[in-house]
Amino acid sequence: MAVTDYSHKAFEQPEEEPEGEAPAVSLRDRLVPPMPGSVMWGWVGPIVIALFGAFLRFFRLGTPHAVVFDETYYAKDSWATVRYGAERQFVDGADKLLLAGNDHIFKQCPSVSECASYVVHPPLGKWMIGLGEVIFGPNPYGWRFAAALLGSLSILILARTARRMTRSTLLGCVAGLLLSLDALHFVLSRTALLDIFLMFWVVAGFACLVADRDWFRSRLVAWNEAGSPDDGPRTGLRPWLLGAGLCLGAALATKWTAAFYIIAFGVMVLLWDLGARRTTGVPRPFRAVVVRDLPLAAAWMAVVPALAYLVSFTGWFVTDKGYGRNWEQATANGPVYFVFDSLRSWFDYQHQVLSFHTGLEQTHPYQSRPWQWPLLLRPVAFFYESPTTCGAPSCSYSILGTGTPIIWFAGLLALIGMIAWYVATRDWRAGSVLLGYAAGWLPWFYFSISDNRTMFAFYAMPMVPFMILAIVLGCGLIIGRADPARPNRRVVGTAVVGAFVLLSLVNFGWLYPVIAAEVIPYDSWHARMLFDSWI
Repeated sequence: MAVTDYSHKAFEQPEEEPEGEAPAVSLRDRLVPPMPGSVMWGWVGPIVIALFGAFLRFFRLGTPHAVVFDETYYAKDSWATVRYGAERQFVDGADKLLLAGNDHIFKQCPSVSECASYVVHPPLGKWMIGLGEVIFGPNPYGWRFAAALLGSLSILILARTARRMTRSTLLGCVAGLLLSLDALHFVLSRTALLDIFLMFWVVAGFACLVADRDWFRSRLVAWNEAGSPDDGPRTGLRPWLLGAGLCLGAALATKWTAAFYIIAFGVMVLLWDLGARRTTGVPRPFRAVVVRDLPLAAAWMAVVPALAYLVSFTGWFVTDKGYGRNWEQATANGPVYFVFDSLRSWFDYQHQVLSFHTGLEQTHPYQSRPWQWPLLLRPVAFFYESPTTCGAPSCSYSILGTGTPIIWFAGLLALIGMIAWYVATRDWRAGSVLLGYAAGWLPWFYFSISDNRTMFAFYAMPMVPFMILAIVLGCGLIIGRADPARPNRRVVGTAVVGAFVLLSLVNFGWLYPVIAAEVIPYDSWHARMLFDSWI
């Protein structure tokens, strides 16, 4: 079943049944269209795609045996977090010590506060990186393990989400495959940076919201079929919405930029609820949303993320080693003072972090602006060396943090198409994809123009799943819905989509040596630099 088998109008607008025509689609099928095919294949296909993506990401994960780009911060901060509960200052030459197998990298200070390290990102991402270090040791494989694992799981989540949105197992698998073949996702899944974790929790939160949409509408249909009066049902605790709040809270506990997703998705949920209540025939849908949906949505999408963020600092609260902790003062006068003094110290710390983020103007050779990201104009060279082991006069050994060009350029066209589709039909799928992309992109324009903030192309990582969803929705439109009058339409459309996926695979394979740290001749490396700005 293609993405166009159920138009937006069939979903949202009750229509008169013309005399002599086929019966209209039932309310249940309009609000909650049936899932396609078997449950088994709905899982088997996405799992196979995710395993393929996992193989790509875990193969040679410890290569290069080096500290890559900002791993110089996160590998050590994560090791400190799992050992001490908070980040600590490290000695000079700590990177070399770690690579040599020596994990005694932290300073010894006369007082605890002197060794505390001032860091500007919440701790959850570092706890996840640190888990890999606990299991495999503080080495390149260990500190990259969690990124590869969650990057692989995000492929499965996106495939299942796309399947739910399109009611097509084929399109769900295409979504997962395209994400597994995106070079930026691949690089960040093999590097101990925070952005892959931010992306994972954002896409997991979005997946929960899409599942909640179906769950909520099923409850409304049951209410309608029972002929119940008033403003529609009280839908209970909405477990998928709670899951979304927890996931988005985890995203916020990884990087502050998740706040924009929390706001955007919170509004989106209420608009979905309003549309569902209106379509079901609730007499006063707006009042019903305000009275029956808003309080729970506020709790799950605002309070829960805030609590999740606070809980992520447990290590900072329960030890005396965190920056600005003031342990002695906070604990000197009993538990009441512990709570209030600790929270006061914590809020002061958050204020310092906010000042840092709004005043960061240091220049960097690989910095870029958000309007450059969709066109891949200035990727980041994560790693580069010039060994002499490739049999050529000059060799390259590199990791370039760029996206797969054919996927990103097709994504840009697909996003433009989604704008047109949404304007024409108000289709919820196009709207949600555009909102997800915009929440990860547009705020950076403000920081770029107002604060002249230093930023990098890989900050676009949370946008990538929504770009992939836009492509997949476009693929559904190209394939079209079954039409006996035009039997070749779907054959041609499927062939076009298949050709695009094949070209994406070829493009990824072409880039692979410069995103996976393979030693190749310099001329081969240079041939893969699509623009001069990639160098």
